[in-house]
Amino acid sequence: MQDIVHLRKETKYHSDICLQLSKESKLPKEKIILGIDPGTTIMGYGLIKVVDKKMSFMQMNELMLTKYSDHYTKLKLIFERTIELIDTYHPDEIAIEAPFFGKNVQSMLKLGRAQGVAMAAGLSREVSITEYSPKKIKMAITGSGNASKEQVAKMLQSLLGLKEIPKNLDATDGLAAAVCHFYNEGKIESGKNYSGWGSFVKQNEKRIG
Repeated sequence: MQDIVHLRKETKYHSDICLQLSKESKLPKEKIILGIDPGTTIMGYGLIKVVDKKMSFMQMNELMLTKYSDHYTKLKLIFERTIELIDTYHPDEIAIEAPFFGKNVQSMLKLGRAQGVAMAAGLSREVSITEYSPKKIKMAITGSGNASKEQVAKMLQSLLGLKEIPKNLDATDGLAAAVCHFYNEGKIESGKNYSGWGSFVKQNEKRIG
């Protein structure tokens, strides 16, 4: 008789566990994506929340660096703001715009450093980072890799129901990186992805050596 009672209790326990797991599997899957457009004059950034494969706008802003003449001070501020954003909003993933390769070598070096510092901040907090080229971001948002900043901003306003577009479009560029990442989720070779220092070093041996 005791065996039967024990069996019933055990069966009920397993049934309750299965019911709980079933409920949890039906809960909406949420994640937060932080998008960054690195720069040594202005760093633009934006955050979106994804719930059950539907995105919604959280916030966007800019880190103004024009009043600082020292390049290393700017890099320090980029690192600190990125850390602050991570610790405040706890993004699950970071999407960052890769530097545009132009003819001005000095500008490229500065942009590369700005990007590297923002990435270092994310990697130090063990947040997965994915790089996207400017063309890929524009293509994801507007359907054209040659779209203007204004066209990208207008499309984001429509997609996310933004009340207004900021005066400087660096913030919308950062937001665009986040939205691009959302659209490319699960796609093969969507961008360069780094889950930590190890994967970054492995994928960039030529740049580091």
